Amino acid sequence: MTTETEQASFGPELFGFLADLKKHNDRDWFNANKARYEADVLEPALAFIEDFAPYLHQISPHLRADPRRVGGSLFRIYRDTRFSKDKTPYKTTAGIWFKHEQAKEVRAPGFYLHLGPGDVFAGGGIWHPDNQTVNRIREAIVADPDGWREATAGVSLGDGDKLKRVPTGFDKDHPLAEDLKRKDFAAIERLSEADATGPEFLQRYARACEAMAPVMRFLCRAVGVPF
Repeated sequence: MTTETEQASFGPELFGFLADLKKHNDRDWFNANKARYEADVLEPALAFIEDFAPYLHQISPHLRADPRRVGGSLFRIYRDTRFSKDKTPYKTTAGIWFKHEQAKEVRAPGFYLHLGPGDVFAGGGIWHPDNQTVNRIREAIVADPDGWREATAGVSLGDGDKLKRVPTGFDKDHPLAEDLKRKDFAAIERLSEADATGPEFLQRYARACEAMAPVMRFLCRAVGVPF
């Protein structure tokens, strides 16, 4: 998919703001710099979500790009500190989650974009699924090991948490034992700030999602939703 004009989705100001926020992670500083947040992070991220919608629809018509300021694809900047020892009030990265249309009913996979100073990546899959969902994925891998190998060929699976042993009910000597130990099932493609601030980042991110589509398709089938 091409566009008539090529314009950068994000500017270096986004990473500059997030770097400053990491140094000054308190409410007084944020309130004094809220206009920077809205101009450099919030508005560009919402515009990116809206611009990415037609690309996403071509990859999967069942995933959603929601550009609402609250409750949409963009994660809130505010941290939930209720059960955390870290009481800093703000996230120092921007996260965008393109979730499945059935995400309210089923723990389903989605695409992710992570934007942080020196830490930019695209993701596709399921992070920290509940026990029922993770077992359905493991059962799907056992039932179709060649399909899982094919889906994950050519992509890098994230270094998420793993069990020390193959879970109960699965063969500890299974050829895909290391994948059965996974708690997270997501493909990751590392990007850079230069990628994110380049004029063709929409297309660059779309290519990353297209490469992860086989993993997403396998996971959707495993949890019983269309891709």
